[in-house]
Amino acid sequence: MASSRDQMEKMQLRQNYPNHWHTDLMRATQSDPLFCCFSLWCAPCASYLLRKRALYNDMSRYTCCGGYMPCSGRCGESHCPEFCLCTEVFLCFGNSVASTRFMLQDEFNLQTTKCDNCIIGFMFCLQQLACICSIIACLTGSEEIQDAAQLLNCLSDLVYCTVCSCMQTQHKVEMDKRDGKFGPQPMAVPPVQQMSRLDQPVPPSLGYPPAQPQAYPPMQQPHGYPPPPQQPQGYPPPQQQPQDYPPPQQQPYGYPPANYPPPGAGYPH
Repeated sequence: MASSRDQMEKMQLRQNYPNHWHTDLMRATQSDPLFCCFSLWCAPCASYLLRKRALYNDMSRYTCCGGYMPCSGRCGESHCPEFCLCTEVFLCFGNSVASTRFMLQDEFNLQTTKCDNCIIGFMFCLQQLACICSIIACLTGSEEIQDAAQLLNCLSDLVYCTVCSCMQTQHKVEMDKRDGKFGPQPMAVPPVQQMSRLDQPVPPSLGYPPAQPQAYPPMQQPHGYPPPPQQPQGYPPPQQQPQDYPPPQQQPYGYPPANYPPPGAGYPH
């Protein structure tokens, strides 16, 4: 229970990441149409290339499913990472795409937009509905329900392939941005421990720096008015006290006279 609660808290923290994807799922096809077609017809190959690129072509970093699954680290990845990655992208294609997405989100603090969440949620709901209709068709033996189930299965498969293709294109465009194809300065390779997992603390802000507020220009004097007076350097001078201040109090010359009052003087009794 405590482990599940910690994982849920970390997933909620990842929803509040400050950065956004360079392109969303709706415009991923426009961003790179050639790779979108490649990821549609050769989806496992695209997933293999993207995962390897997400690891900066260093397969010593590879862990099955990016370290997000219970089997991660227990499949002999350290001995044959290329073979393990091939097995992952062909047998667990959905998990391979999702793991690459989580890795990029954790590395660059990327949050998914509400529109992307709706598209991904619609894909999952359609798959569940097709599965429920197939179960009902098997239990009832109705041909009408069987036809509806087949139609829903075809529709859910079409949506699944389309969303995965757009998602992988989105990952590719984001790594193009990371590698400096949209700017002059590519990003440095982070250390291995920064590729966070659900069983590790949320990493610090890496990747894209937050935008700095632009400073306002200084207030200018209206045209036609004299410039504001400027004080000379060192003005006002520090106030100094005159020497031996305050001066000793002196009585006026001749007042009171010496030996005043006379001895014995006073009020009468």
